[in-house]
Amino acid sequence: MTATLAKSAKPAVAPEISDSTLEVLKRRYLLKDEQGRVKESPHDMFMRVASHIAGAEKAYGNDPETVRDQFYEIMARFQFLPNSPTLMNAGNRLGQLAACFVLPVEDSLSGIFETVKNAALIHKSGGGTGFAFSRLRPKDSRVGSTGGVASGPVSFMKIFNIATEQVKQGGTRRGANMAILRVDHPDIMEFILCKQQGSDLNNFNISVGVTDDFMEKARLGLDYDLVDPRDNRKVATLNAADLFQAIVKQAWNNGDPGIIFLDRINRDNPTPGLGEIESTNPCGEQPLLPMEACNLGSVNLAKFAVEKKGKPVVDYKALGRTVRLAVRFLDDTIDKSVYPLEEITAMVRGNRKIGLGVMGFADLLFSLNIPYNSDRAVAMAEEVMGFVHKEAKKASRALAQERGVFENFDKSVFKDRKDQGFRNATVTTIAPTGTLSIIAGTSSGIEPLFALSFVRTIMDNDSFLEVNPSFLAVAKERGFFSDELMERIAGTGTIQGMTEIPEDVRRVFVTAHDVSPSWHVRMQAAFQKYTDNAVSKTVNLPKDATEQDVAEIYATAFELGCKGVTIYRDGSKANQVLSISGSDKAGKRFPKSVQDRPETLEGFTTKIKTGLGQLYVTVTEFEGRPFEVFATIGKSGKSTTAKTEAIGRLISLSLRAGVDVRDVIEQISGIGGEHAVFQKGGRVLSIPDAIGRVLENRYGRNDKRVNNNGLKGDRCPECSAALSHEEGCMTCHGCGYTLCS
Repeated sequence: MTATLAKSAKPAVAPEISDSTLEVLKRRYLLKDEQGRVKESPHDMFMRVASHIAGAEKAYGNDPETVRDQFYEIMARFQFLPNSPTLMNAGNRLGQLAACFVLPVEDSLSGIFETVKNAALIHKSGGGTGFAFSRLRPKDSRVGSTGGVASGPVSFMKIFNIATEQVKQGGTRRGANMAILRVDHPDIMEFILCKQQGSDLNNFNISVGVTDDFMEKARLGLDYDLVDPRDNRKVATLNAADLFQAIVKQAWNNGDPGIIFLDRINRDNPTPGLGEIESTNPCGEQPLLPMEACNLGSVNLAKFAVEKKGKPVVDYKALGRTVRLAVRFLDDTIDKSVYPLEEITAMVRGNRKIGLGVMGFADLLFSLNIPYNSDRAVAMAEEVMGFVHKEAKKASRALAQERGVFENFDKSVFKDRKDQGFRNATVTTIAPTGTLSIIAGTSSGIEPLFALSFVRTIMDNDSFLEVNPSFLAVAKERGFFSDELMERIAGTGTIQGMTEIPEDVRRVFVTAHDVSPSWHVRMQAAFQKYTDNAVSKTVNLPKDATEQDVAEIYATAFELGCKGVTIYRDGSKANQVLSISGSDKAGKRFPKSVQDRPETLEGFTTKIKTGLGQLYVTVTEFEGRPFEVFATIGKSGKSTTAKTEAIGRLISLSLRAGVDVRDVIEQISGIGGEHAVFQKGGRVLSIPDAIGRVLENRYGRNDKRVNNNGLKGDRCPECSAALSHEEGCMTCHGCGYTLCS
């Protein structure tokens, strides 16, 4: 038995779980019986996961119970957590434990729909999928077998999007996808603009796969070639600077697309003998070959801040032990995971890629009294990630000596180093930790804190103020704590400008929007330097940022060696819906007086579940715009029926008087009631909220409002709190909803 496993740590420690975190666990992670009732505790969950994963140790001559106890300990102490599918599925019938997959998209109808089917299987099992659509022939190309013309990559992306919408991941999460198209594909401009309407391709992140050659030509303002992927024949020429600016403009508009640096990714491809990497997982941090998957996990850096000789330091001895156990855990997970396709099983076990990352970095900096936006913080990032990477490599080498190198070692860049081989083709990744960081009670990934104080909404509609523990301790120690101040901070999330708080405290306790974009990029590059795979991070921009700011971020990320970059300008997704101006493509504007009702109108009826019964919402339309709303509620009593009818009449009057439906949606969405329920598509708070949801699904929304914790931006579909744009994803710190992890 190796030194890592020399002692058994009996699982005496019980996980400390807050009420709000327990609700997140109940909703998404704890096992339920056939009636949907929770049947395990957090302790049971961690023991279930630890026991199942440690079962792999028997094949290598180790005692599974000893390993189980150590795996349990690092999870129950929140020093390490695996990706969500492992917490959800380890020890249950699904048994699929990986989060990240990449599937090939071949240039044939049968191949495309085979991939749609495979993606559905992966989403059902709890994984996210990435696709490169670069092999598909351009739009309007001739199809030899039928004599027709091809519809192009974007049209097929819409099919993938619809399929994703229909598959609920294991009853817990909606599927997430990444679509990548090479910058030299003839349909690249259509791809760049494919998400300009906020509701389009809502299950996709998109990124342009750019090359070093393109970036250099964009810098110099030179032309570059568009090539047909079927035969690499040049079909057109574009100015690289113009296309780069198109990418920048659209990202400035609504955050999509991001960019992926394909050449940089392939320079770090550990198995070039198996082919080129074309795509990543949904948040961009895990480049993978077609039919490859990866198991991810994160070490909570905040747990390793200790005081020695009166000074805060990192306990590297304890961190090293946790890293070594985490690498063993993730390697065991590969053996215990049931993958949805035989081809994926072969690729995963052939390369044994794992991705150990970190969370709690912002909280670590708080403990060390280091501002995130400082050279000291960048140096600490390199120091701590350099240590994690070194220890992970050592652990993988030790496992190779115990168990053997990965099967495809001879096709890897390590093939001439058999005396110092690795068990895993890659060992480190910085992945999103949205819900995991809520469970661990720490900050997300390597992001700055999103808010120092905010309102957390528990699933039963109770809300309470939550304050970052490090900040709370300092506030009490320094004597400026008050309930009123904490509530004020929750209104903005930040303490900058609050002169009653000491300047040195304000300097250290910065949040995401207090940090300038250049520091975001520098921090991403610092972690990338010691990460095998890639880094999931969002460069947050203020609302008044310019397109030139975005261009500089992309250029800086490229120069500093990042493998991709995602930006989000505050409020930009909300503004995008407003791009249709006064002439409105949907039809003529109504006059300000109340419009007479035509004899006959067409419309639609939608049934939606509320806490007071099934609600039927009928909307009639005139010249493409909503004209009237009729709402009826079943079996709820005369008072509720009357109120429901009144709401419909007032909305109808507003619409006929020329009020924009999106302004109506803004007013009625999010209104709370005493009987909130969960149903397909999220939480329905009340009858007016349900009507707002029906209208929003049809017509979109403004999203101009400030949400219930005072922070501007997109709203959570489940609890209406702020959606924080971080780690290349959207996460609700209020209830745990996330699109990615």
